[in-house]
Amino acid sequence: MIENKKKPNPIDIHVGSRIRLRRTMLGMSQEKLGESLGITFQQIQKYEKGTNRVGASRLQNISNILNVPVSFFFEDAPGESSVTASGMAEASSSNYVVDFLSSSEGLQLNRAFVKIGDPKVRRKIVDLVKALAAEADTE
Repeated sequence: MIENKKKPNPIDIHVGSRIRLRRTMLGMSQEKLGESLGITFQQIQKYEKGTNRVGASRLQNISNILNVPVSFFFEDAPGESSVTASGMAEASSSNYVVDFLSSSEGLQLNRAFVKIGDPKVRRKIVDLVKALAAEADTE
């Protein structure tokens, strides 16, 4: 029983990693998130590592600050047994997204893309990237 106190729960680790993912996607520092919550950046570090569990009200505040629903933090959580028609296809595609957003290029693209306010311009950028990817496939 003592060992469990030292080892973070896999769900806490997952929620923490999703907090970190979203925070970095927005280009927000641990310090800024901590200030918004009235806590230290060290506490944010502990949440992100899963060493400290995030309470429900704090998670709600974090979701508001990071502009995502609370459910975002639980997507693809370990031991999640959701019965969906897509099965493994959905899990592997969302892992791909996390891998992409964890890369330097993915973060840069995402940060720049979210700054574009005009939906038509965003659509054209998506079309351009799709066209470039299709071109690369034919080479």
